[in-house]
Amino acid sequence: MSVLSIRMIGDPILRTPAATVTDFGPELARLVEDMTETMIDVQGAGLAAPQIGVGLQVFTYRVDGAEGHVVNPVLETGGASQGESDVEGCLSVPGVGSYIDRTDWARVSGLDISGSEIVVEGTGMLARALQHETDHLRGTLYIDRLVGEDRRNAMRAIRRSDYNTVTSRTAAERSRTLGSSFVQGAPPVPPAQREETTRSRASR
Repeated sequence: MSVLSIRMIGDPILRTPAATVTDFGPELARLVEDMTETMIDVQGAGLAAPQIGVGLQVFTYRVDGAEGHVVNPVLETGGASQGESDVEGCLSVPGVGSYIDRTDWARVSGLDISGSEIVVEGTGMLARALQHETDHLRGTLYIDRLVGEDRRNAMRAIRRSDYNTVTSRTAAERSRTLGSSFVQGAPPVPPAQREETTRSRASR
C-alpha cells in the first residue's frame, strides 16, 4: 500500500464528475487500499478518488468507528437538518472550514471492490461524510454549498495572495509521509475574515 498526494483546489479533476467503475479487478482493490492508507495518514474522515487524481466513482470513509469504501455510490438523504452542529472542512481545501447545512440521515448504496452490493447508512457525522464524499464524485466541493456571508468569506480566504502558501505548506507536510474530507478537525474561517459575524465554535 502507498500514501498518495492529495489534489488541491484549483486542480481540474476536482471539478470533473467521476466515471462509473466497470473493472473490479486487482487495480481497483489496490486503489482502495492506497486511498484508505492515505485517508488514515492525513487523519481524514473520508477520501474520494478524484482527490488523489483518479477520476472514478470510489470513496473511502472512517467515522466514529465505521470504516469502509463504496464504489459507484447512489446517495439518499433525509431527516432533519444538522444545522450548525459542526464545522466541515476538506483535505483539498486546507486551512478553511465552515458550517454546512447537511441532513442528519444519509444512505449510500453501491458496490464493494468485488462488485458485491453494499449499503452504508448513518446519522450525524457519518451522514455528513457520506454526503461530502458523494459530492466529490460529482465534481462538487463543500464550499459550493456555502451561501451568503459564509461563502463570501471562504472565497475571500481562498483568493488571498498567501493562500498558495497555505496549500504549498500543506502539500509539503503531507509529502513527508508519501511512498504521500472532508477532514476532521478543520478550523473555521478565521474571525477576522468573518467580519465580526463569525460564530466562534471550535471544529471537531
